[in-house]
Amino acid sequence: MDRVALRGLKARGHHGVFPREREEGQTFIVDVVLGLDIRAAAADDDLEKTVHYGVVAEEVVAVVKGEPVDLVETLAERIAQTCLKHETVAEVEVCVHKPDAPISVPFDDVTVTITRRRV
Repeated sequence: MDRVALRGLKARGHHGVFPREREEGQTFIVDVVLGLDIRAAAADDDLEKTVHYGVVAEEVVAVVKGEPVDLVETLAERIAQTCLKHETVAEVEVCVHKPDAPISVPFDDVTVTITRRRV
């Protein structure tokens, strides 16, 4: 399977279980790796036979900016389902970074990574 990757998509969202996270929001960073067969697109040099990664990027950012959820896991699942709506995408790996998570000890990042396949 071929891969199209979008790394470091940034958007402000209001996700989290604590009131402060919901009220103030924070930056989330998302990486998506789309699994698809790009041979037909490459052979015909045809965007319609692949996935438009610019559109996917906008959709992912819209999910992050959209309806708040408690868990990063839920956010990752919503992003994965959004990506799988594209007909050519057979699978997706989503990694959601929450670098400003409310943790009381020093840390670099918190991530949740999931892989979903078209059923």
